[in-house]
Amino acid sequence: MNKILIIVENLPVPFDTRVWQEATTLVNNNYVVSVICPKGKGYEKDYELIQGVNIYRYCLPVEGNGAIGYLNEYYVSYKEQLRLAKKVYKDIGFDVIQGCNPPDNIYFIAKKFKKYGVKYVFDHHDLCPELYIAKFNKRGIFYKVLCYFEKQTYKNCDMAYATNRSYKKIAMERGKMDAKKVHILRSGPNLERLKINLPKPEIKRGKKYMIGYLGVIGQQEGLEYLLEAAKYLREDKKREDIFYGVVGGGPHLETIKKKATKMGLDDIVEFTGRVSDETMLDYLNTADVCVNTDEYNEMNDKSTMNKILEYMALGKPIVQFDLREGKYSAEKASLYAKQNDAIDMAKKIDYLLENEDVRKQMGCYGRKRIVNELSWEHTSKALVEGYNKFFESMGN
Repeated sequence: MNKILIIVENLPVPFDTRVWQEATTLVNNNYVVSVICPKGKGYEKDYELIQGVNIYRYCLPVEGNGAIGYLNEYYVSYKEQLRLAKKVYKDIGFDVIQGCNPPDNIYFIAKKFKKYGVKYVFDHHDLCPELYIAKFNKRGIFYKVLCYFEKQTYKNCDMAYATNRSYKKIAMERGKMDAKKVHILRSGPNLERLKINLPKPEIKRGKKYMIGYLGVIGQQEGLEYLLEAAKYLREDKKREDIFYGVVGGGPHLETIKKKATKMGLDDIVEFTGRVSDETMLDYLNTADVCVNTDEYNEMNDKSTMNKILEYMALGKPIVQFDLREGKYSAEKASLYAKQNDAIDMAKKIDYLLENEDVRKQMGCYGRKRIVNELSWEHTSKALVEGYNKFFESMGN
């Protein structure tokens, strides 16, 4: 049996939905799969065997914020990933290392095993140079370093998975990859996980309507736009019938909570923090409209946001800014506000709340698009076909 080691630094597994779906799908297709990842809340064990996936975890420093913090995080991660990779190679073995970014330095680990014939596959989750600009609104030496690592990653990988067409184009143009070696692997939602249930009206705190948000809360997620929209709807449109449920945790959570307090929105905006899938589904199934607040920038315009597909899987109408890949995913399941315009986002939300039939039509359209085209059942075929052809070319 062919053996694959997946390394991910951004999130623990199985919390990282894309990585977990990849790992279990490969196991179900007769691959031996091991994963190296950081520990996180609820995922503190050094080793676990879950659904046939061998999971090895290490302690990660507090998430980096600034040059020193990031360098410390990357250095510790490199040491721990290399230590665990040696252990996995000895105990289980692997023919391929699949590196899931960010950051774009996991190829360093793969190079250590190249002499044993181990190949490197790059699973491109985020555009690190664009992510740097989105976070810090500048270029400079660190931006150039990230561009260098991205180029080296593509130079050292034998095959790549890109999350969408925009990422494949970057692999070919910036990474100089052969188009035949780049496979589009969309992060389709798992419909067994995302179940449509009855709403729970008590979540709305007595309000008639609820706006739902799901996601990791970082400084580039643009939740400030949602707060500004909520303030406009309350003060300018005189709407006191809307509750906002924000589901998810992240490094920017406390900052955004303080801003909500300062804006006088604590009575209508709830931040749940990281919660179980059951609680997440309760909130999203209760929402009347779901939003994606990612602002227009080079990163977000080219990226596919998982939250969009998850909203669609649950049959929810969406409001988001006019972004290229967001528009490709949602099509008629979403209304598109002017880029980075919180007031226009508020007006789109207001329109949907006043038009139940439109909400139903949009939700139905999105659900059908997921079921028929974009669920993991469909998109995962690219993962399996890519690896099958890859190992055939290796003579395995």
